[in-house]
Amino acid sequence: MTMSDQNLFSALRAAFPEDLDSIAIDCGDSPHPLAYTWRDLDRGTAMLANLLASLELPPASRVLMHVDKSVEALMLHLAVLRAGHVVVPLNIAYQAAEIEYFIGDAEPAVVVCTPRHFGWTSRLAFQAGTQHVYTLGDDRSGTLLDRAAFQPDTQHPVRRDAGDLAAIVYTSGTTGRSKGAMLSHGNLLSNARVLHEAWAWQRDDVLIHALPIFHVHGLFVASHGALLAGARMIWFSRFDAAAVVERLPEATVFMGVPTLYVRMLHEPALDRERCANMRLFVSGSAPLLVDTFRAWRNRTGHVILERYGMSETVMLTSNPYRPEDERRAGTVGPALPGVELRARGEDGEPAPAGEIGGIEVRGPNVFSGYWRMPEKTAEEFTADGWFKTGDVGRIDADGWVTIVGRSKDLVITGGFNVYPAEVEALIDDLPGVVESAVVGVPHPDFGEAVVAVVVPQPGATLDGEALVATLKDRIAHFKVPKKVFIEHELPRNTMGKVQKNLLRDRYRTSFIAD
Repeated sequence: MTMSDQNLFSALRAAFPEDLDSIAIDCGDSPHPLAYTWRDLDRGTAMLANLLASLELPPASRVLMHVDKSVEALMLHLAVLRAGHVVVPLNIAYQAAEIEYFIGDAEPAVVVCTPRHFGWTSRLAFQAGTQHVYTLGDDRSGTLLDRAAFQPDTQHPVRRDAGDLAAIVYTSGTTGRSKGAMLSHGNLLSNARVLHEAWAWQRDDVLIHALPIFHVHGLFVASHGALLAGARMIWFSRFDAAAVVERLPEATVFMGVPTLYVRMLHEPALDRERCANMRLFVSGSAPLLVDTFRAWRNRTGHVILERYGMSETVMLTSNPYRPEDERRAGTVGPALPGVELRARGEDGEPAPAGEIGGIEVRGPNVFSGYWRMPEKTAEEFTADGWFKTGDVGRIDADGWVTIVGRSKDLVITGGFNVYPAEVEALIDDLPGVVESAVVGVPHPDFGEAVVAVVVPQPGATLDGEALVATLKDRIAHFKVPKKVFIEHELPRNTMGKVQKNLLRDRYRTSFIAD
């Protein structure tokens, strides 16, 4: 990578080992032995980048990805960067109404979807003016690969500046309207390099990659981390606790959301011997219960490293890599090098050490703003340039951060963000419903579970299970309430605002014994 080229792909490619014929990715759940060499990654991304170049797209065009997890999907992500365009990764669970919004907002030049969704996706894309729609299956099928097969397998990465847009990551808002966080090549590369040092990545590391690749944790933190180290990955297209535990002796690094650790703890085969070769277990995307932290340490002899980040900033804090026994349950550690972090009270003044306040951050990893939402961007930044995360926490005298809650009622379930207003709007439109309130309550597997409290119209009879079944056809399953409770009214304060704190207290033991 030349001094003038800040393309993230160029930095990742420069880290590939000299032996390009060595294994880069070993597919852990393929029905037949399947592995990709570093040369395969180089050639495959070049061919895909050349396909994009052949379309003569405007500079920095958006390429929307709504596909199942596969190595080819990772290659597509890298190829978009390599070609100088902007990747827009989307959760495969999103349904047609959600995808319609994303296509309309991002205005992608290219949409890549799974073969099974081609019918409705292509209709939505062509209606919105997208010229190119391809399919990509998780079995190396689809028109994208068919077309790329005719392209040359060498390509010079398009030069990018640090401030050039690399990705738009959508994160929902409290009104239900999703916001596209704009992340630059510099944002992603600076964070990857910081984590490379902070977590002591080495070329001989082996990462078990069992996370989805449509969000920051799996796509940027895990994938970029391994690639920047030139380290091998054991790739799982979907998480299987028993299969992951079986491969632990071959690996050195694992990253997961708390749900994955809970499920692995249920596996009888998980023990210290299986984890003897491991050097690092990382947890994030949702709060890790102290009970899980302790159970993992007792069972495996390893202390989980919890960290804190978000779509708009990638990683912000991390418990220390060394010494391992300094990692603290219930905290996310101090700020990473180069990241500035502060807590401010409701009066706008700095919160004293140890006191609760709104978390604000700035640094080279912090995004530039929300896609085509200048007013929202201005609202979320302070006058002196700090991003208001919306999280509430405390920072002790040593700089260690403890997140104690979230503003705006965000629910994080299994590592996925759910904003109640979006779900409430759908429930309120159902026949027989007067109003609803959606909250998050503790859950032993998912960290938090989405539950809904619904008020029926006079004379109407509502069935909670039937409402859940209806919602499953309308929104991504992780947003669907795990339980629906029918009540005659919602608790309100004197100003008429629903007191969701009372609902959380009322139903807090729905999944966990008090």
